[in-house]
Amino acid sequence: MQIVSALFVESFNIRQAPGPSTRIDLTGVMFSMVAPSPVPVSVNPHLIALIYSPPDGGASGVFETVFRRGLTEDSEQVARNVSTFSVEPGKFMYRLVQGDLEFTEYGQVFAHCRVDLGPWTIVPFTLLPPA
Repeated sequence: MQIVSALFVESFNIRQAPGPSTRIDLTGVMFSMVAPSPVPVSVNPHLIALIYSPPDGGASGVFETVFRRGLTEDSEQVARNVSTFSVEPGKFMYRLVQGDLEFTEYGQVFAHCRVDLGPWTIVPFTLLPPA
């Protein structure tokens, strides 16, 4: 299995299309946001990951997301989420993770995502000062 995409979004909607086929509508894809108030502040961005299982692949796996202050595995961990999932071989599925992130200063956090013990997909998120 592999991560096809991982993004921070404001919302998403799943709908059926002719075929039968499924559509995922993503709204407000973002890599940064303005803080709702001055730091220290807690924000809860939603991360959606799309995962594909090849036709000869497994039917279940573990999706892990570690929010870190840096790009490397030894960077400070600020939050972590692990969940199991099932997906029909040859199909896609999604995982939604809501990070509960504490910021004492404005800057970046990186969502390190992987399926089972596979390679990391890293998605940046930047908290900006209030407008």
